[in-house]
Amino acid sequence: MRKRKPKVRQIEPDPRYGDTTITRFVNMMMLDGKKSTAFRVFYDAMDIVGERSEGEETAQEVFHKALKNVMPQVEVRSRRIGGATFQIPTEIRPGRRMSIAMKWMIKYARARSGKGMANKLSQEILAAAKGEGQAVKKKEDTHRMAESNRAFAHFAR
Repeated sequence: MRKRKPKVRQIEPDPRYGDTTITRFVNMMMLDGKKSTAFRVFYDAMDIVGERSEGEETAQEVFHKALKNVMPQVEVRSRRIGGATFQIPTEIRPGRRMSIAMKWMIKYARARSGKGMANKLSQEILAAAKGEGQAVKKKEDTHRMAESNRAFAHFAR
């Protein structure tokens, strides 16, 4: 590479839980630079999760469990070799794994039916924590695709 690697930005922990992962999630959820609105929606969702979760886990633990259940281990990447395009399964580095999981959770929370983003997000978090929901299904589909293309793994760089 000609250029040096960019510096990794330091992210401030969120005000309520003191967790940088939550701040990253809120930054991805934010629309039109309205961070305070995004935080309000997220905290409302976490309050709903706290009410609905089975007593022994806090809302923050449920959220982290949901993220862990959505994180994919492998993905397929397209690569042209000799005129043919192959789907090559590759392992995902940890930072990308986390951001993909967050993006999927936000995407499928927005796609849910219901009233209010906080309600939809809390439903998706609870479903993902149980190993259900659209985001977890997407992860399983990705893993299935990688498994079916395992024969092309030797083409990986």
